[in-house]
Amino acid sequence: MHTDILIVDDEKSFVRSLTFALEEAGFTTRSAHSGEAALTALADAQPGLMLLDLRLPKMSGMEVLDTAARLYPALPVVMVSAHGDTRAAVQAVKAGATDYLTKPFALDELLHLVGAITERTQLRDELAYHRSRGASSSGLVGSSDAMQQLWQTIQRIAGSSAGRILLLGESGTGKAVVARAIHDQSPRSDNAFVEINCAALPEQLIEAELFGAEKGAYTGAHQKRSGLVALAHGGTLFLDEIGELPLPLQAKFLHFLENGDYRPVGGAASHTADARVIAATNRSLEAEVRNGHFREDLFFRLNVIELSIPPLRERGADIEELLHVFIDAQAREEGCRPITVPRETLDLLIAYSWPGNVRELRNLVERLTILHPGQRIRPGQLPTEFHQGPAASDQAPSLGERLQSTERQLVLDALDKAGGHKGQAAQQLGLSRHAFKRRLQRLGLA
Repeated sequence: MHTDILIVDDEKSFVRSLTFALEEAGFTTRSAHSGEAALTALADAQPGLMLLDLRLPKMSGMEVLDTAARLYPALPVVMVSAHGDTRAAVQAVKAGATDYLTKPFALDELLHLVGAITERTQLRDELAYHRSRGASSSGLVGSSDAMQQLWQTIQRIAGSSAGRILLLGESGTGKAVVARAIHDQSPRSDNAFVEINCAALPEQLIEAELFGAEKGAYTGAHQKRSGLVALAHGGTLFLDEIGELPLPLQAKFLHFLENGDYRPVGGAASHTADARVIAATNRSLEAEVRNGHFREDLFFRLNVIELSIPPLRERGADIEELLHVFIDAQAREEGCRPITVPRETLDLLIAYSWPGNVRELRNLVERLTILHPGQRIRPGQLPTEFHQGPAASDQAPSLGERLQSTERQLVLDALDKAGGHKGQAAQQLGLSRHAFKRRLQRLGLA
C-alpha cells in the first residue's frame, strides 16, 4: 500500500507514534498540529486519508471537517476523539466523516480501519476507471465535463424503462454512437441494434424497410421480407434523421409507437414488436411541426426522453484525446505510420469552432494521414479555415446560419459535379431523391 495519510493532532508524541506505526505498515504520512496547518497541507497535496483529532487549538476538528468536506468531498476522514467525546465523533460521521476512533485505541484497530478505507477507495477508483473505459469502448471518447455528464445520462436512460428517446444534436456530433451506447448499456444489449437512416432511402421503400412487405406487394417484391421493426424485437430500433420521415408514413409509425402494432406492406394481418425506439435529428422538430412537415402528435410521442449531444466546440478538452483515437485508427486503415500533431498545431485545432463537429475532425485526420503519412503536421498544412480566426461576436453569423450556408454549398457543389442532375447529386450526398428534394426546398434552391 502507498496511501498517503495526513495526521492532524496537537499532541506531537501521539503523532510520532502514529507516524512510526503507519510507516512500518507501508503507508506514507504527513502531519499537522493545528486545523489551519491541516487545511494548508490539504491545499498543497490531497492525501488518500486524513486522521483528524476532534480537539484542536483555535480551529476545531469539526470546523476542519466541514471545510474539507466542502473542498475535498472524496477525501476519507477518520475522526479521532477522546474517551468522553464519542457522541461528538458520531455526529462528525453524520456530518461527513468516514469513521471514527476513540483514544486510546489498539494499533491493530487503526490498521484494520485504514486498510478497509483504502480498499474501498481503490474499488471506487477502479469503478470510475471501468466506467470511463466503458464509455470509450462504446465509441464515446472524452473526459471533459460535458462528456462525463453525457455518459452518466446515457447510463441512467439505458437502465430505465424509457421506450421512446429523442436525440438532439448538430450534424456530426455522434448521435448514432450515443444510440449504440444506450443499447449496449441496457438490458436489451443481447438483442439486435437496428439502424435506419430516413434520409438515405427512397420514399416508396421506407415503409417496406420498416414494416416489411408481403410477396408481390410492390414492383420488385418477389418474396416476402421482414422489416427492421421485426428485426429489432426485444432490442433497439434507431431512426437517424427522423425529420426526413415522409408525412404519410409518420401516421403509421405513430401507431406502432403507441401500441407496438404494425402491418407489413400488402399484408392483411397485424404484427407486434417490442423495441426501444431511439430517434435522432439535427434539426428543430418544433419548427418542422410549425411548418407542417412533421406531425405534432408524433413529435410528442417520440419526445418522452430528450437527450442533447454537446457540440465539439463545447468539448475542447476532448479534442486531443479524439485526435489520438482517430490518428491511430486512420494509420491502421492506411497501413502507414501515424501523423503527429505538435502543440502549435493542436492550439489551432482547439481554437477552431468545428461546425462539422466530431465528423469534421475525423475527416481532417483522414485527409492529413493520406496527404502527409507519418509526418509532423505543421500549422501551414491545415486547411485555410483554421487560420482565419474567430470573427467579432457582433458580426459573426449564428451557428444555424453557418450550418445552412455549409449545407447550401455542399448541395450546390454536388449539383455542379452532377451537371445539374438531381438524382446523381442526391446519390453523391448519400440522400434519397425525396430527402434531396426537401433540402432544395428548404434551402430555397428548388
